[in-house]
Amino acid sequence: MKRLYNRVLMILVATAIAILAASCGYKVTYNLSGGSIPPEAKTFSVAYFPNNAPMVAPTLSNVLTEGLRDKFSRQTRLQQVEEGGDFAFEGEISNYTSTTASVSSGDYALQNRLTITVKVSFQNAVDQTLSFSNKTFSAYADYDSSQLLIDVQDQLIEDIVEDLVNDIYMAAAGNW
Repeated sequence: MKRLYNRVLMILVATAIAILAASCGYKVTYNLSGGSIPPEAKTFSVAYFPNNAPMVAPTLSNVLTEGLRDKFSRQTRLQQVEEGGDFAFEGEISNYTSTTASVSSGDYALQNRLTITVKVSFQNAVDQTLSFSNKTFSAYADYDSSQLLIDVQDQLIEDIVEDLVNDIYMAAAGNW
């Protein structure tokens, strides 16, 4: 008897959920990448991100721009266009700095920190209320002070850009 009761209860709950879901007027598709893209959005575009930081890493602009393009190509159904996409990104690298992250009791650096800051403008042609302008994103990675930045910066840039791209993606597509 208890088994029958549980089965009937589960069917009623499932039916109620189905009715509620069907009655929602605004349709949003969800995916396992944590993003929410309206079905009306079909394209995206990412303009080149120039490096306007006082200290410049030669590959950073390209790595960031391509990382953002790759993220939206792999994680969404949107098609990339050169400009004017339904999701359109542009911005600049505004800061690239290496500072001391931790100091020993003898007052010498143990760890240094590379920090990259970008300003991003996002235009959502489907829902303008979700657009943003000159939003700042920043990420960092630490490295041993015995290493020269020039020797480790390529790997650090790769790691930091991955974090930045994830943050930008969630700000644009993770509007739950």
